[in-house]
Amino acid sequence: MTEKIDHIGIAVKSIDEALKLYKDLLGIAPSHEEIMPERGLRVVFIEIGGSRIELLQPVSDNSEVSAFLEKKGEGMHHIAYKVDDVKAMITKAKELGLRTLSDEPKNGAHNTSVVFMHPKSANGVLVELVEHKK
Repeated sequence: MTEKIDHIGIAVKSIDEALKLYKDLLGIAPSHEEIMPERGLRVVFIEIGGSRIELLQPVSDNSEVSAFLEKKGEGMHHIAYKVDDVKAMITKAKELGLRTLSDEPKNGAHNTSVVFMHPKSANGVLVELVEHKK
């Protein structure tokens, strides 16, 4: 079951530069920061009105957002939905003929399990399914 939009991911070249908009201009302080070396990412979450924005900055040349930034530049990278059971969602997606980018969930930021849906199975949008671990 899908509970809500968990966050919107925005790929940036520099989180420090991006925070000029969110923190310095809009006055929204970051709520969580994490380096994820296995995925080549630095992530910062910004919470506002029950929603979250995730800023994604590559920390290696082969990070999960490096190719995106190279091809498309900075901007919206994905929309993430909070789900009860990410493994069950992978199974259901396959039963429906939808493509995921992996067969098993990966560790995500904020103690989560995540899987991404291929944009061709999600109306051209990269969709992330997020299960918050207990």
